[in-house]
Amino acid sequence: MLLPLLQASPWALFIGRFHPVLVHLPIGFLLIAALLEIGRRTGKINISETTVVFILFWSAISATFACIAGYLLSLGGGYDEELLSDHMWKGIGVAAFAWIAWLVKSDRTGKVLPFGKMAYLPAFGIAVLLTMSAGHDGGSLTHGEDYLTQYTPEPFRSLAGMGPIEEKAKEIKPIADVQQAVVYQDIVRPILEARCTQCHNASKKKGDLRMDELALLMKGGENGPAFVSGKSAESDMIKRCLLDESDDDHMPPKGKPQLSTDQIALLSWWIDQGAPADKKVSELALNEQVKPALASLGAGAPASGKASGKSPESAIAGMKVPQAKESDIDALRKVGLIVNTLSQDQNLLEVSAVNAPQFGDKEMALLLPLSQQITWLKLGNTKISDNALKDIAKLKNLTKLHLEHTAVTDKGIAELKSLPHLEYLNMMDTKVGDTGLKTIAGIKGLRSVYIWQSAVTDSGVSQTSKQYPGLMVVNGFSEAEVAQFLKAGDSTATKPVAAKK
Repeated sequence: MLLPLLQASPWALFIGRFHPVLVHLPIGFLLIAALLEIGRRTGKINISETTVVFILFWSAISATFACIAGYLLSLGGGYDEELLSDHMWKGIGVAAFAWIAWLVKSDRTGKVLPFGKMAYLPAFGIAVLLTMSAGHDGGSLTHGEDYLTQYTPEPFRSLAGMGPIEEKAKEIKPIADVQQAVVYQDIVRPILEARCTQCHNASKKKGDLRMDELALLMKGGENGPAFVSGKSAESDMIKRCLLDESDDDHMPPKGKPQLSTDQIALLSWWIDQGAPADKKVSELALNEQVKPALASLGAGAPASGKASGKSPESAIAGMKVPQAKESDIDALRKVGLIVNTLSQDQNLLEVSAVNAPQFGDKEMALLLPLSQQITWLKLGNTKISDNALKDIAKLKNLTKLHLEHTAVTDKGIAELKSLPHLEYLNMMDTKVGDTGLKTIAGIKGLRSVYIWQSAVTDSGVSQTSKQYPGLMVVNGFSEAEVAQFLKAGDSTATKPVAAKK
């Protein structure tokens, strides 16, 4: 009966995951007992010894159950063995000394035990000290060894002989010259540090996988290699990112910051190029999917908005829509689309076809059940035509739309006039011309239109810019400025370079 609980079975892991809940009980009981004991002995409070005994009993009980759950949780692996061992034995020590403190303090057993009164305070004190030390080890197992001390301020830092604070990378920093960036060091590694290494590092190796060093990432974990060089579609680290967020195998886990579609595109491109360790962007072949993602890494000009220098607030900033049905989201993922939640409070979604180049008009109907929730839609490099824009026009809360490298024309673009909140429209390398630009330029909330390499003429750009001075018509860039313009989520981040006025 107990055999399934002695190995990494579903039952063992299910019970083990209650350890973070149970472990707080003995901590609370022991600290309360310590405070009451101090108050009683100093005459600050009037409380009976039986009350302390009662609290000690439950501290010992809860510590025992926390130890059992902790052991079952450890069966799942992925933790630093030495640190885990220290944490385990300290936890067992807490339970053992809590029981000793209760036994010698209890009226029934304390009187018959030799040296009972002398053993009480040492046992109680050791239990409290071990609780604090075991708690520190538990935090290190979960968050990394320097979690507690990472931001120790001065002068305590110098007194403890610690070095200066080292800020850990949280997001990808802008790159001055993307073409000269070393792909792994400057692009891939920062993504992994921001989204993956919290659970896959030297002190916490979930799935026995480390992602903080390239050699260890290539080695893989208990499920085999993390990626297949040259084949991102077959790579576990990419496939897990594309799973439904509610799936137990989805990575990063639900509730953690998720990878953006651009970040997934960059990781996939790096793997497809053979996962090089030291090659620069300029040395690798670029596909159309990764170009906007690479451009978003550049250090472009400061964002330009109104005269005040601030970008106007989005029309949907305070909007809240009903939560999307999981079945409708699953339907999109089954055809290869990536669906990300942009705002948990508002239930707004981003849908991207970056990994679904075959997506076409027939699949557009799958978007309609989410017409309220979809606010960012990326259909660049897909098979859609003008017919698809009839369905896109039904997504009334759409603010950002990517149609680059598609077959849309002036006729289809005219359908977008009914979108009340559209702010950003990318029509690069399409058949949209002057008529289409003039048609959509009148959309009230539209801020940025990207028409580089489309059928729009310089004359059309000039006329539209004069008629709608508040609209940014972008018809060419410097390398740095295209980065800012294409950066996900910011539709007004770039000042046009070659807009004709």
